Amino acid sequence: MTGKLAIEGGAPVRTRPFPGRRPFGLADARQVLEALDQQTLFYPSGHKVYEFERRFGELYGTQHIVTSTSGTSAIHVALGALDPDPGDEVITTPISDMGTVAPIILQNCIPVFADVDPATCILDPDDVEAKITDRTRAIIVVHCWGQTADMDRFLAISERHRVPLIEDCAQAHLTRYKGRLAGTMGKLGTFSLQASKHLQCGDGGITITNDDALGKRATLFVDKGCDWSEDRKYRLRYAFIAPCYRMTELQGAVLLAQLDRLPEIVARRQALGERLRLLLSDVPGITPPGRIEGSEHSYWSFPILVDENILSVTPAAFAEALSAEGVPLGGSWPGKPLYLFEALQEQITYGKSHFPFDSSYAGRPTRYEPGLCPQAEQVQAMLRTIPINERYDEKDIDDIGRAVHKVAEAMAARS
Repeated sequence: MTGKLAIEGGAPVRTRPFPGRRPFGLADARQVLEALDQQTLFYPSGHKVYEFERRFGELYGTQHIVTSTSGTSAIHVALGALDPDPGDEVITTPISDMGTVAPIILQNCIPVFADVDPATCILDPDDVEAKITDRTRAIIVVHCWGQTADMDRFLAISERHRVPLIEDCAQAHLTRYKGRLAGTMGKLGTFSLQASKHLQCGDGGITITNDDALGKRATLFVDKGCDWSEDRKYRLRYAFIAPCYRMTELQGAVLLAQLDRLPEIVARRQALGERLRLLLSDVPGITPPGRIEGSEHSYWSFPILVDENILSVTPAAFAEALSAEGVPLGGSWPGKPLYLFEALQEQITYGKSHFPFDSSYAGRPTRYEPGLCPQAEQVQAMLRTIPINERYDEKDIDDIGRAVHKVAEAMAARS
């Protein structure tokens, strides 16, 4: 690709805006109107949430489906089902949303961060195993950007050390690893239904498991420890102290309509993402996402690594030049490893305390400092994301590929 860069006065590769998502339509409206016609939006006295849970369970082949208010709450429900002791440790990734980590602390446990594979940005199984101690109560593996982790390795680690595995599938809906759906392989699976996700209702969450004891406790945990059994009779008995994360009938209604479209949405993103991956396979200084053997990739977003040593410009400067060509390039989600954010650096938790970090329950002092996960820190410095969605067509993807080639080749030639 040759030509003067648009940022220097040349003609941009693209002048048309890329298509935005249009997730809602008449099917969603009909479901919402039916929910309103029930004259209740409280799920135990309605039908939409129960119907969604039933259908999601059929899709995933899972016995226990517990809906909630967000992906964050879904992880909290999973941890609440495991019922850890205060000060127990939970190993997870530093490259995720804080919604993966906040529930650990809200359950009075200690987050332990393991490093990532720089090619995939997903947890490194070797470093996870090295971080396991006698205080480790769970591992939360995040399937980043729509690709699953190396689940054979993680399941073996979980079994070897008898540590339950939670799968955070917020970005990997209906995505398979060696034929098995993400979320069904660990002890528990969790999903976010936030507006950017493949399946969405603005905000919402799902926790799934095939373990009867965990499923029962998760169902209680999502509703203050209350028992709403299948006959929908309210038992005024609080089994334990827990939050209230109930989903409403409006969310359930939208999700029922969305669920019909989920297979098509995921298949479309997979096809578009693989097309872009092929187009960017030989761009100087640009590395598309590495692939884990046996895993599908549903491309919640399309991450790339920008190598400043080859291009002689920062990732921020590369992003500026690419945007001038008409192709937006997002930041390095989540911006930096989670342990470098103020809330964890300063352990800002409950009032003036730093509980559970400074409590007698903690097994060892916890400090989150630069250098804790060097691969994650290096990746975050290079990472940028190309937004794609199911409404893109092949021409949109080809324009992205042309623009990335144009900018990278021009910059590499000057270095």
